[in-house]
Amino acid sequence: MLNTSRSRISLTLVFALVITGFLVFLFFYIKNEFTKTHTEVTEDVMVSKIVSMGKLELVKYAMKDVVEKKELHLVLPDSRVLFVAVGEVTACIDLTKVKKSDITQTKDSILVTLPKPEICYVKLDHQKSRVYDVSGVWFADKSKTMVEDVYKLAEKKILAGATEMKILDKARENASLIFKPFLENVSAKKIILFFK
Repeated sequence: MLNTSRSRISLTLVFALVITGFLVFLFFYIKNEFTKTHTEVTEDVMVSKIVSMGKLELVKYAMKDVVEKKELHLVLPDSRVLFVAVGEVTACIDLTKVKKSDITQTKDSILVTLPKPEICYVKLDHQKSRVYDVSGVWFADKSKTMVEDVYKLAEKKILAGATEMKILDKARENASLIFKPFLENVSAKKIILFFK
């Protein structure tokens, strides 16, 4: 009788342990299912414009600038944004503007009149550019506006810096160094470049 009682207690204990283990497993499984997050990204890519490219990029200046914008107030503290801008300015020649009348051929040479070099684009590198300090701004909207303004200001300053460094003259020079030999190899004649 004592053995039967012990085996019942052992069996009940094993059964209780199995049920407890199952309940613990069930608890953690349900907890995991309810706390698990699923990320869903929906996107619809549409072509808004197709542009034919005909610009020959001849020079690219990598630029870095520190831009500070302050707004001075009479009563409140002055608002200030300090921004380190990293970007590039590219100059090119638009070959789609070259007409048949811009190309004159002689016995041993070809005269090509190219359009004036122009700025293709000014681009800030958002990965490397940083806002280092925003101070004196009381509202989040004002901070956002100041940061957006400093981005636009930085693009203008980078473009002005590249213009001061005569990027368009460098593009004109590179046209003779890069584009002229290419045309000479293709045509097997001497190429003389002019600019409008």
